[in-house]
Amino acid sequence: GRGGGVLMKASEVHNLKDDELLERLRQATDEQFSLRFQHATGELENTARLGAAKRDVARLLTVAKERGIDLDRELKA
Repeated sequence: GRGGGVLMKASEVHNLKDDELLERLRQATDEQFSLRFQHATGELENTARLGAAKRDVARLLTVAKERGIDLDRELKA
């Protein structure tokens, strides 16, 4: 649903399976994009979500890289 967000702790990220990690990464990048868009159009009241989404994406990317996941290939799929 809207508004809940997918905020996670670092430990949760590390517990994800590779396919779950990629799914979360897709969700987080989608959310970051839509939040950025809302922010640009002045519709975003909660700008803290933007920073949180950015951190989620960064955290997920870091773990994916640690695992040697080929993100270019996986995220195009």
